[in-house]
Amino acid sequence: MAVVVVTDSTADIPSQLVKDLGIVVIPLYVIFGSKSYRGGVDIAEDEFYRKLLHEPVLPKTSQPTPQDFIDAYTQLAKEADGILSIHISSKMSGTINSAEQAKMLAKLTCPIEVIDSQNLSMALGLIVIAAARMARAGKGLTEIADAVRKTMPNTRLLILFDTLEYLAKGGRIGKAKSMLGSILNVKPLLTLKEGEFVPASQAHSRTKGKEKLLEFVKSVKDIQDLAVLYSTTPEEAKELVASITAISKVSIIIARVGPVLGVHSGPGALGIALRTKS
Repeated sequence: MAVVVVTDSTADIPSQLVKDLGIVVIPLYVIFGSKSYRGGVDIAEDEFYRKLLHEPVLPKTSQPTPQDFIDAYTQLAKEADGILSIHISSKMSGTINSAEQAKMLAKLTCPIEVIDSQNLSMALGLIVIAAARMARAGKGLTEIADAVRKTMPNTRLLILFDTLEYLAKGGRIGKAKSMLGSILNVKPLLTLKEGEFVPASQAHSRTKGKEKLLEFVKSVKDIQDLAVLYSTTPEEAKELVASITAISKVSIIIARVGPVLGVHSGPGALGIALRTKS
């Protein structure tokens, strides 16, 4: 079975790509009151965002348990030559800790590499997809893991938020906290640095914010992979794809921010993830 690539549901990889590339996704949990849902499994995106907007209390998120990973690793180890487990930034979630504990506790003979991507959403997703393609091509565990670590610095994310309210309430705002005092109607753009959100820019309207996303793509050379991600505005994602297609021949993945990250992004999030050539 060669190498199997494992990630978590914060990667936001479209389900058809997950299936086509044989990627194994470990879900995080979204908790509305006393009800817990596995992100991407027990609750659909439309239902999640409806609940997010109308439930009186903001939902919480929870990392997978070590047992979740032990169960997955044990099953995969029956046929895999190696397991490469790539996950959301450790500064955003304890998921990587659960994976490391599982690696230690499972005591499997099948080698397991656990990597903190220092990223999230489709920036993580692009790294995982590249790894899965290498696995499909028959590359070994060490070679793929080395390639992942080399491509991580070449992977970038820029997100236009409609509001920072959800990110602040969820405690994931990081160094972007300084933007909370911005005047009303200013749309913040955040990126990731060393695994946590930092301010990138801000726009005085949503239209200007979308222009900044396009400018970001124009400013980056040697783009190898690109994804447009959105939470609740698919029409804006399609418009952004059309704008990018007019200036670049790079193939584009459209991905939706899933229930887990949606707790923190809120409605109206729109972003670009890209990976450049080494």
